[in-house]
Amino acid sequence: MFEIRRAKPSDAQTAFEIRLQAIRHQCIGAYTKEQMLAWTAGAAKDGYDVLMEKYFYLGCIEGEPVATGMLDLENSEIGAIFVLPGFMQRGIGLKIVTHLEGLARGLGLKEVNLDATLNASDFYRRCGYVGEEPAIYHSPSGLQLACVPMVKGLLI
Repeated sequence: MFEIRRAKPSDAQTAFEIRLQAIRHQCIGAYTKEQMLAWTAGAAKDGYDVLMEKYFYLGCIEGEPVATGMLDLENSEIGAIFVLPGFMQRGIGLKIVTHLEGLARGLGLKEVNLDATLNASDFYRRCGYVGEEPAIYHSPSGLQLACVPMVKGLLI
């Protein structure tokens, strides 16, 4: 059974591992090996744990986390949508996105935005997000990655 639950600070390492595995599996070809290694360097305690304080969620199967997602209210942004490789292509990412959009709608946001990785932009388009122009994402760690800024209106 699939369920989505609010993440706790103690979930930081698990969420970080899901992110690491998803990036290394899905982003091959979209980014260079050097970019991927830099993107996945470090540890949860290097700042990823702080994200657990936001609207950060885990998608779980039989109680085991297999996916992550976050709603950043300050920026009206959805992010950190990652699914473990063994659970991809099962609609889990869509369930996480839909859950976060519902939260955003319930909290009064009129639209949400995100910076899609090059390999994920088609997925987000299928979810109703709009955006075509490539840009550069500047991570807090100083890494620069090509992305596609996208937006979706939330009808109430």
